[in-house]
Amino acid sequence: MLALQRLGLLLFIAGFATWIFVLTLSQFQLTSAGIDKVVKPEHRALVHEKTSFMLSRTYDSNVAFIRDFRGAIETYNEGLRAKKDWDHVINENYLFAITKESSLGMLTGPGSSWLWFWLSMGLAAAGGLLYGLAGLRRLPGVRNEFQYRHAATNRGWIGMALGAFLVGFYIVLYFYPEYVTNWVLLVDPISRALNAGPAGQWFLYGFLYTLVILVMGVRMLINYRHSRYQQLRTASVMFFQVSFAFLIPEIMQRLNQPYQDLKNIWPLDYTFFFDYKLNEKLAAGSLGIFMLVWGIALALVAVPVLTYFFGKRWYCSWVCGCGGLAETLGDPYRHLSDKRLKAWKVERVVVHSVLVFAVVMTGLVLYTYFSGQSTVLGFLDSYNIRSTYGFYIGSIFAGVVGTGFYPVMGNRVWCRFGCPLAAYLGLVQRFKSRFRITTNGGQCISCGNCSAYCEMGIDVRAYAQRGQDIVRSSCVGCGICSAVCPRGVLNLEVGPVSTRRI
Repeated sequence: MLALQRLGLLLFIAGFATWIFVLTLSQFQLTSAGIDKVVKPEHRALVHEKTSFMLSRTYDSNVAFIRDFRGAIETYNEGLRAKKDWDHVINENYLFAITKESSLGMLTGPGSSWLWFWLSMGLAAAGGLLYGLAGLRRLPGVRNEFQYRHAATNRGWIGMALGAFLVGFYIVLYFYPEYVTNWVLLVDPISRALNAGPAGQWFLYGFLYTLVILVMGVRMLINYRHSRYQQLRTASVMFFQVSFAFLIPEIMQRLNQPYQDLKNIWPLDYTFFFDYKLNEKLAAGSLGIFMLVWGIALALVAVPVLTYFFGKRWYCSWVCGCGGLAETLGDPYRHLSDKRLKAWKVERVVVHSVLVFAVVMTGLVLYTYFSGQSTVLGFLDSYNIRSTYGFYIGSIFAGVVGTGFYPVMGNRVWCRFGCPLAAYLGLVQRFKSRFRITTNGGQCISCGNCSAYCEMGIDVRAYAQRGQDIVRSSCVGCGICSAVCPRGVLNLEVGPVSTRRI
């Protein structure tokens, strides 16, 4: 087992190192044809003029290329802003598209991207699978020794390094994607095969997201193979991520239909009611209308009905992509969730505040859509509010903090403190649901496994010792507390709606 783990770790490190090295492979050369291909017609002449000094140069670094291109456009824009000539300012950000189009070298030749894809992502994925498969040689059951002592799982240097990388990756991907165009070129052939178009930053993100869930999902299946419930729900999140979140939306684009993650639900999908999304669906005809009705039905009908019968676990632990990543990639960090009462009080305020923010923003967006007026009550600008939500909640909270802080605050940071859909589901579960975790206090030996492994910060042991059912709005019904209990004290059940809710 140890030899297989070491081989898997070696392959992963080799693949990851190659993936980082790929960023250094290309040279960059701006061409007139490249400008004409990615720049809008109304801006082409200006971009040609302002960047003419770059046409005869070959850049060995994307940093220098990006600096010169950005500097040329910003100098032009600053002059216009000084004169308050807002109509002629170039607001479009062409940096990513022009950097990718100007790339030269090994990643752009026939078959070259496939070679480097397998040497980087392919090798890393193979290493991760081997490392996980080594668990088959252990006896079934969860082993948790050294979780609170290992440098990778207890806020040690390995965990902090991983957290720093994830934070940096999200910041670059969200705000500076032009610096990772080489990574995008690696998945270009896959994008063209699925949607008949070139890959962009979000295709790269979706592909990596899906790959990580699949690889770490195999690890999850092996580690929790003693529990049929864990096997089924892990397979479920893997299926929904691959099909509903990745393949189907990409194929729909190939068919010239609107892109939509069919399992994403408002208000988690906060852009669902944005004007351009509504117009896109309405213009797509019957299929677009179906997608619009489907999304509204999920939010207004499926959420309360399914949560009444099954609790919020039907979505948070069986369908959701955020939950899927947390359960697979984040599983080694679930014990780091803060179990203190103070954390629970902060959680309630923050997550419900985000829900209110999302509802208000959506109301303002719909008001603007139907009335044509962006300002409400004389001071609320719907465009500014949705931009603010997208930056602070959709990008910083959900992405940078929500995933980057796994090794610091546990794997459900976003689900626990920020997800507006989790708050919505939790309200239904808290007051009108048949789901609960029942306990048998007489069998509890106070080992603490249940509380340690609760990713939502619930002190499960305290309930078990009192023989008290657990009905909490934050509980996602992952069932890990039951899976790690050596005495069978905890059971996930449905029954009559109880008035004893805490």
